[in-house]
Amino acid sequence: MLHPAHHAKTTPNKIAYVMARSGESITYRELDERSNQAAHFFRSQGLKPGDHIALLMENCIDFMVVCWAAQRSGLYFTAISRYLTADEIAYIVQDCGARLVIGTPKTAEVLGSLAEEANGAPAYYVSGNETIPNFKSWDKAVATQPTAPVSDEIAGYDMLYSSGTTGRPKGIKRQSENKAIDVPNPFLQLLCQKMCGMTNDSIYLSPAPLYHAAPLRFNMMVGVLGGTSVIMESFDAEEFLKLVEKHKATQSQLVPTMFVRMLKLPEDVRRQYNVSTLKGAIHAAAPCPVDVKAKMIEWWGPILIEYYAGSEGNGVTVSTSQQWLDHRGTVGRAVVGSIKILDEEDNELPAGEIGTVYFADAPVFSYHNDPDKTKRAYNSRGWSTLGDVGYLDGEGFLYLTDRKAYMIISGGVNIYPQETEDVLIGHPKVADVAVFGVPNEEMGEEVKAVVQPYDMAEAGKALEAELIAYCRNTLSPIKCPRSIDFAAELPRTPTGKLVKRHLRDRYWAEYKKQQGLPAA
Repeated sequence: MLHPAHHAKTTPNKIAYVMARSGESITYRELDERSNQAAHFFRSQGLKPGDHIALLMENCIDFMVVCWAAQRSGLYFTAISRYLTADEIAYIVQDCGARLVIGTPKTAEVLGSLAEEANGAPAYYVSGNETIPNFKSWDKAVATQPTAPVSDEIAGYDMLYSSGTTGRPKGIKRQSENKAIDVPNPFLQLLCQKMCGMTNDSIYLSPAPLYHAAPLRFNMMVGVLGGTSVIMESFDAEEFLKLVEKHKATQSQLVPTMFVRMLKLPEDVRRQYNVSTLKGAIHAAAPCPVDVKAKMIEWWGPILIEYYAGSEGNGVTVSTSQQWLDHRGTVGRAVVGSIKILDEEDNELPAGEIGTVYFADAPVFSYHNDPDKTKRAYNSRGWSTLGDVGYLDGEGFLYLTDRKAYMIISGGVNIYPQETEDVLIGHPKVADVAVFGVPNEEMGEEVKAVVQPYDMAEAGKALEAELIAYCRNTLSPIKCPRSIDFAAELPRTPTGKLVKRHLRDRYWAEYKKQQGLPAA
């Protein structure tokens, strides 16, 4: 395992990263020089190993330059979603302790009020040479710095924030280990190199926002291996297929919603693109409906590699396509840590019984500035959980049923919404779906669905009845929605995670209002 600095010497003119739409690119020599200049600039501003920076940038070349500069100067770097509100961004900037924030002309507007109030702490920079009030030019700041490495190179790490699907996002901090900049991440080495076949000849197609953990880390892994990454500015189903054929892409990392959108393209559109160069398609972020994954394997071949892990890094499972075909629905067996399924009293459950998923003998993590949340993630034996629910089969393969926070209890029966969502998403008129519990005076909760139809003109009682009947053909009536509402779009993060609490909280707030109960 190497570092882009090595490839800058051996293959200086090879493209490291190229933007799919604009064609802007950077060679390994340019990446090395520009990241060194940025590292020197960080030092000139008094930033030392262990300090923090933050970046709010769309997918672009500078994004990768900033991250590599922080990585080789021992800094923690926090990439922030540009889809957050100004208040949410301000919270993360303050919480992570960023000494310096880097944006782009496209993100300057949302950062503007923060930059105005900052009074230089933290300092705000914007890429390019544009003059924007309260921002300094990032390009001008780094242009005069040396292109040689800083004298005290040491590995820095990303400190990313949870997507906030069940609450306020929290930073997940890895302890600095004073490692050299070229020490590999063992899990990424296993997943990308050994299981997915990534090498210095790889053409990696990156369709997701770079601020998310997996896209960022896999793109940096491309730089470690000396391959080339084609970065999409944003995901489009047909455009992804075009790019696979155009660049002869060999690997990619996707999320289940991307699979759903590609599968729902017209058959003649899907079949006109040659995707045979793909050797590995890594996917995670959310459970993949069984029918969706089966169709993807039939289409692309047994090249799908699924993993289950959180940004916390406290444990990892991996499943190859063949393992999945033999254990349909699994997210794999543990490759980091060992899995324990526990009941509410912390008792370990046997194979086949559903409980909270814990990892034992796994790396330790902490939530930045939140010792209470960190404590709640661990049990008395030091095992940690991400709050997911599932079970193990007799061979140790893990199956996820849902997030614990979204389990519906109706008449004393536990119902896991993911199962219902997986059925409804298979209906040809459904573009997206969320299932959750809403108040029911007799049963406690009842199953509710909110559906994003492909054609909002079809939304109404007839489609509602059709979808409920469709669900009941597969599932027990207790697992099927009693009612369905329709929405033009569901609240998903750009990485494919459904922010179900935004929907669920709305219904519960209305119920509490009707009952004269306090909102909290």
